[in-house]
Amino acid sequence: MPPPTLYLPQMLIAEGQAHENRPANENMGLLVDARGFVSGLATKDAVGPETRVVNLHGRALLPGLANAHSHTFQRLFRGRAEGRAAGGDTFWTWREQMYRAAGFVSPEDLYDVARATFLEMVCAGITAVGEFHYLHRDSAGDAYSEPNLLSYEVIAAAQSVGLRICLLRTGYFRAGFEREPHPGQRRFYETPDEYLRNLEHLADAYADVENVTVGAAPHSIRAVPLDEMKRIAEFARSRRIPLHMHISEQVGENAACAAEYGATPVELIAEHGILSPATTLIHAIHLTEFEFAKVASEKTTICSCPTTERNLGDGIFPAETAARLGIPVAFGTDSQAQIDILEDARQLEYHLRLRDQQRGILDASARSDWASREPIGSMLLSAATSNGYASLGLRGALAAGEPADFFTVDLNDLSILGVDAESLAAQAVFSLAKTAVREVAVQGRLILEDGQHIDSDEIRARYGKVQRRYQDATN
Repeated sequence: MPPPTLYLPQMLIAEGQAHENRPANENMGLLVDARGFVSGLATKDAVGPETRVVNLHGRALLPGLANAHSHTFQRLFRGRAEGRAAGGDTFWTWREQMYRAAGFVSPEDLYDVARATFLEMVCAGITAVGEFHYLHRDSAGDAYSEPNLLSYEVIAAAQSVGLRICLLRTGYFRAGFEREPHPGQRRFYETPDEYLRNLEHLADAYADVENVTVGAAPHSIRAVPLDEMKRIAEFARSRRIPLHMHISEQVGENAACAAEYGATPVELIAEHGILSPATTLIHAIHLTEFEFAKVASEKTTICSCPTTERNLGDGIFPAETAARLGIPVAFGTDSQAQIDILEDARQLEYHLRLRDQQRGILDASARSDWASREPIGSMLLSAATSNGYASLGLRGALAAGEPADFFTVDLNDLSILGVDAESLAAQAVFSLAKTAVREVAVQGRLILEDGQHIDSDEIRARYGKVQRRYQDATN
């Protein structure tokens, strides 16, 4: 078993507090035990001779970022769906591009695309990902002999890169209310019984596997009818696993739900007991004040995906309402148009500034009637780290007893040159560029060192081959 390790950066944020080793002889660092869990903060003089000391001078150490909502295969058509289709382009026309990518990938391709996507996440300081996975069948829509084959490929890709993963196995049973099955969705469909059986088998297979967990993900109220949604929610409760679902990303979803059930999606699931602290709602843009209040009362998390939401023209998430009510917010890269969780954090605020033509909309410290009293920088950093971890059923604040998932940044990087401990959280959110990320650790094990991953060249080469074949097939 490896010895305990003391990581000694120049600055760090741990246990919700910023620290700076100035003068250098203070030597305050993060002490990690042999299993890769945080023992606490300690000085070099206070640890025993068996402790390995890793000097990170010129670095700041921060809690690992959480990507709570990801579809890795969508990385394949990044930048290839940005033009305007004849007659206009919307979320609904963008889906046709997505279906082409979904239909293209073999199990081997999916593994290679996922590895490259996960590598990009690691290089952006992400240490945990929630993979909202809905590719289940082969390209003809037939079941594989192993129904969880594609789930296994994505999990293996995360393990290869070293990333912590929660595989959110997704239920997708229909194209929508009174809609015929869509041929582009043939790889998504399972029957409700198949889905629950396969989800249970997957959860059992990884019950004791380090850094891999499984969650339930009824795709949306348009893809999963209410009775089946309730079955999935009950299964998730019985297994104590996270429950994630898309909701109210588009106004059309709300209209379709009202036509089918006489209620909006959040009203519907709230009425039927599906909201809970273990539930995460993805997007949740078009909610009423009443719906936000229900989400808050159940301590449910909302995962916002600002880059995707502006890319697809979904709308602006009213984050100030969530903040005022104390609703936890996490972030996801979703469609992989860009992988930068801190960019998503800053855009959560910047979208509101454009809408309101004011600044500091989410600065709770200036508002006496808000549930949170955190200043804007620390609030958004918490959303990007511990809130995302919690939405995946994990702990990730670099506190004692939690896994040592962290990333470091080069304090000489021009994006944060001159930062001090007091401004570290705010500068990380509002200024930090991905170029500053140097080390990344998952459960105390460095998977990125001085900006390099041991398998980077192989991962890039294999992804390049898949990308070229995809271009040839779709041009």
